[in-house]
Order: sequence, then C-alpha cells, then structure tokens
Amino acid sequence: MGLSLFDTMTRVPVELVPMDGREFRFYCCGPTVYGPAHIGNFRTFVLQDVFRRVLELGGLKVKHVRNLTDVDDKTIRVSQEVGKSLREFTAGWTEKFHADCRALHCLEPHVEPGAVDHIPQQIAMIATLERDGHAYKAADGSVYFRVASFPEYGRLSRLRERELRMGTSVADDEYERDTLADFALWKARKAEDGVNYWESPWGEGRPGWHLECSAMIREYLGDTIDLHSGGVDLVFPHHENEIAQSECCTGHEFCRHWFHVTHLLVDGAKMSKSLGNLYTLDELAAKGFGALEVRYVLAGSHYRAPLNFTLASLEAARPALARLGKAAKALGERAGVSGCL
Repeated sequence: MGLSLFDTMTRVPVELVPMDGREFRFYCCGPTVYGPAHIGNFRTFVLQDVFRRVLELGGLKVKHVRNLTDVDDKTIRVSQEVGKSLREFTAGWTEKFHADCRALHCLEPHVEPGAVDHIPQQIAMIATLERDGHAYKAADGSVYFRVASFPEYGRLSRLRERELRMGTSVADDEYERDTLADFALWKARKAEDGVNYWESPWGEGRPGWHLECSAMIREYLGDTIDLHSGGVDLVFPHHENEIAQSECCTGHEFCRHWFHVTHLLVDGAKMSKSLGNLYTLDELAAKGFGALEVRYVLAGSHYRAPLNFTLASLEAARPALARLGKAAKALGERAGVSGCL
C-alpha cells in the first residue's frame, strides 16, 4: 500500500508512485529571500519535510528540489533601500532561512537553486515560447505569455474565465500587455531596478517570477515531475502560470500531482504586520519558545485544514514533547540504542 495524498488538480486522493518507477521527483516553491521567513511560511516547509520523511521511511528514493527566489520586485527594492548589492543582500537572508530550517529540524533539499544563477535557462524557455507563438514582445521590451494560446489555462484553480481587456496598462507591475490575463516572462529594465538587469534577445531586463520556477524545475527534475508543492495561495496565479508556460514550452505534462498546504491563522485571525501576529522564530524565541515546540504545533493539524496558531498551543507542546522524548528513550533502550530518537 503506497502513500495517498489529496491532489489539487483532480480533487481526489491519489496514490503516489514515481513516474519512472525509481525516483520520486518532488519540487517545493521556496522563500523569497528579502527578510526572515515567518511561521506561515514555515508551516508549509515543515509539512513538506514531514511528507518527504514519510516517503523515505516508506522506502522511496526521493529527489527534493526547493528554489530560492533571489530576484524579483521585493528583493531588488529592499536591497537598494539598505544599500547592498542584490547578491550580498539575498545571501544574508538565505543564511538566516537555512539557520531557521536547521532549528526546525527540516531536511535540506537535495538541490536548492537560485533564480539569478539560472537566467540562461529562463531566456531559453522564453525564446521557445516566442518561436511557437505563446509569447510576444511588448513595445517597452518586456515579453509576455499569451494565455489565449493555452486553452487549458485555469484547470488547476478551476478558473473558467478571466477578464480580457485589450491594450490596458495594469498597476500591479506597470508593464504593457495585450490583455490582463497575460503575464510577464521577461520584464524590461526600468530605472528603479538600478544595476539589477541582464542582457537578453529582447533587451536588458530580468525574468518574471513565474518563469523562474519552471526553468529550475526543468533543469533539475525534467519536463514532467511527480509532485509540486507550495502554499494554497500559490495555486493561482503562480502555479497556474507555471503549468501554462512549461507545457507550451516542452509539449509534455508539467506535473502529475499537486500538494498544497492551507493557510495558517494566528489567534483566529489572518497573519498581518498591522495585527502584530506575523511571528518569526526569533520573535517566538524572545517569548521563551523553542523551535521544536514551533515545529510540533505547525505539524499538528491536517495540511488541508487551517491551523490556528496560538501561544497557548506552544505552551501545550512542551509536555507533549517531553512525553515523546520519554517514549523515544524507552524504545531506544528496548532496542539497545542509547539516547533519544
């Protein structure tokens, strides 16, 4: 009997088996490294870690890839605000993320690529999409994916239709496009980008966020992967866009199954800076709570159910962890193994 998981695409539980019969290829959308990850981010990463451990304990060979978003609007803007180069800035927050993952006892991914180091792969994908009529260059030098060229767009999110107004400039990224549905593959250089741009066949600029994951997945896991995971907030538009651009580029199914983790609430409310409930590990440590207590709470509810995170739940984790420690010690002694598991 294999491991079954609810598949976001089909909306039914599916048994997970490697497509090639040998290695289970598993991709997770990683952090955008412009600040410390918060407990909402870590709920997803902890549950992905539990999932991988279950696969491996079940005897499956797993290849786990998790990316780092080290170039996008936020990383560029904040790095310039603090007066650091993009690479120096993101390297510091990457190390902080790794330290928090170690504290939470999360396994390291087998591969952890960054978007900046994979610009050529992204440019190659755009060129293929443009050649095949799925992408077009706008007047300012940006390149967009033509959503109308992919009839199956929306099947993951069950989105049946989107607003398609011609010739509209949209405030969310201020780039020209044919329709509101189309999304950026390459963003033309703008003054506020500073020195953060790369050469391309379409002029100076940088990749769109959605494209980064598609290019790195293809580089390390191939055209079709077994499972893609992330927070439920990424279903649309990020994962929907990944499917469209990847399948139009390769001509193959992008991903066999999808695993999404539901939102975290804090004291019954959505996390936000204004409410003061967007906790980091350091902030919880300052309140006297350890990372393992945080992990215990984050892993303590079903991944498809909202988790209400409270300081009281962290308090309750302490005796529960103590009982688990005693049980592990007893099992170790019975098996002739010293120490705790």
